[in-house]
Amino acid sequence: MFMKIARLGGQGREVPVVIATGSNGVERSYDARPLTHDIDGAFLAGGGIARLREAVVRGELPELEGAGALRIGSPLARPNNVVCIGMNYAAHAAESGAAPPTIPVVFLKPNNTVAGPFDASPIPPLSARYDWEVELAVVIGRDVSYLSSVGEAAGAVAGYVIANDLSEREYQIPGAAGQWTKGKSLPKSTPLGPWLVPADEVDAGALQLRSWVNGQPRQDSNTVDLIFDVPTVIHHLSQYMVLEAGDVILTGTPEGVALSGRFPYLQDGDVVELEIAGLGRQRQEFFRAGAGPTNTAATAREA
Repeated sequence: MFMKIARLGGQGREVPVVIATGSNGVERSYDARPLTHDIDGAFLAGGGIARLREAVVRGELPELEGAGALRIGSPLARPNNVVCIGMNYAAHAAESGAAPPTIPVVFLKPNNTVAGPFDASPIPPLSARYDWEVELAVVIGRDVSYLSSVGEAAGAVAGYVIANDLSEREYQIPGAAGQWTKGKSLPKSTPLGPWLVPADEVDAGALQLRSWVNGQPRQDSNTVDLIFDVPTVIHHLSQYMVLEAGDVILTGTPEGVALSGRFPYLQDGDVVELEIAGLGRQRQEFFRAGAGPTNTAATAREA
């Protein structure tokens, strides 16, 4: 059985759901509320993924009628921390005008930037350089600190999701006031999902990442090209901070963003699609904040 975890429903009213595909290839959605009120750090730290799998196998969860018509929210309730790794693909570092880092570049995003994977996405009112970034995101499954080895770090992963690390480059980089925090903290700038896929279902070292803008290809790479792989990143972070269950780590984006100068920055009405093999697909329609979204109906499930 292949299992993925989602949160479906209106914003602020999402319910936890298990989507299971049996050996016959049939996919069914199960209401997980008999086991938990939400998918969060406490649930993950308490062995929640294993308990969900057991409940599905035993037939203890009811099917969720009409699941396919519900909005797809972030598969994780608001994380404690969103920790990000910058320039973790050599080609992206090059297109950014930087040398590949020799140690991980680390920054934080506010947890209130997390949004659903199909929610309409606002471009800041004064933004001229709003950029997309497809990224593999890691969900931490237990509290860790000062891990002794990279091997030990691998056991801290609960699962994986797709993230779009939307970035305002004018705020982030140029001039005396350019700060990564300003460029990475904008509303709804971290769409997550559609699903949380358990770690034992994913080979995080060989996942294809792609992005498109208005149907035109932008990024096409593989996590095999990460400078610092997932266990290395977790081990490194644990030397400087406590990683808590439910934290999300964005592992970096490959080349093919607007910052490269090869593509225009995002404009009102643009559509960005992201995909990571085995983790699903996102789609955001962009609108200039203050003008209202041109389409707020992007709620249908996409395979």
